[in-house]
Amino acid sequence: MLGTRLDLERIRAARQVIDPVFLDSPLYRCEALDPVLGCAISIKLETANPVRSFKGRGTEVVADQLSRGTSHAVVCASAGNLGQALAWSGRHRDLAVTVVASRYATPAKLDRIRALGATLELVDGDHELARDRAAAIAQHNGIRLLEDSLDLETCEGAATIALELVDSFRPYAPHESRAVLPPQAHLSGRSGGDGGTGSGQPVVLIALGGGAMATGIGYVLKTLAPYVEVICVQPHGAPAMTRSWHQRRVITTDSTDTIADGVAGRRPIPEVLDDLLIVADDAVLVQESSIITGLRLLLDHAGLVVEPSAALGIAAILEDPARFAGRPVTTIICGSNVDSDKYRSWI
Repeated sequence: MLGTRLDLERIRAARQVIDPVFLDSPLYRCEALDPVLGCAISIKLETANPVRSFKGRGTEVVADQLSRGTSHAVVCASAGNLGQALAWSGRHRDLAVTVVASRYATPAKLDRIRALGATLELVDGDHELARDRAAAIAQHNGIRLLEDSLDLETCEGAATIALELVDSFRPYAPHESRAVLPPQAHLSGRSGGDGGTGSGQPVVLIALGGGAMATGIGYVLKTLAPYVEVICVQPHGAPAMTRSWHQRRVITTDSTDTIADGVAGRRPIPEVLDDLLIVADDAVLVQESSIITGLRLLLDHAGLVVEPSAALGIAAILEDPARFAGRPVTTIICGSNVDSDKYRSWI
């Protein structure tokens, strides 16, 4: 009803085909981070699954559809996490999965794609070149092209994260609206969060790359809990979608320069931007130094080894502490597929 491409009933239905191993991920207050960040911080941990990222939620929906059809082959471009997730979902449904990636992608991600049985093709360029090559393969072979963020399955799969968040925000709902809030959509597993100790408007911080997670979570929250502020976070070294959001038109960049490879896109998808303009309250850029500090804080105070994209929410708090002071803040820890050598150098 918000005028986006997404649909709440499809999102609810997606939970029925997603393997439970990806659902009801841990959601908890991380009190050890509160005094460091100056807010009541909660973590939604999307790394405690076989592919160590949220991407499995979307690829499960895609793979289920393909398994019911006549074509059992699919190709995608990936910085690493989508490819792993599609390979995992495809392997469990006897699908032929091809993943195109940059040869400069994180080696651990590429190794895992191969280990999961997908055909991996590498290109001498960045993620945008991989997207072009994947489209050419799909056209030549007449198979399904999975385009992250453009294909609604990836957005609506990621949106199931927000179905699991809604209950945690109820204590902060405006008094007059509490009685009419819809019941939680799933009630099929554990729920997290204790209401927190923060005051003021609750906020969710979401890593922004192609936009699947941001539009999916944003759509559900603006539909079921519109009093929650939705803020997208992107690195200064890969600012295309954030610049596009602020200028309300697609802005491309010639290159990217960030350690957060999972969000390093240069060419925003117009349809995704249209959705993001409706469901996001703000989009901010953060420095590489703040991302690295975020990695250290998540290790030291939460015991979490995460990839740089997953630390973007913490980086946003570090760069604008007054904005979040004392507020209940939820950040999505979206991936933990990190190159061990690089991670040690950052830490």
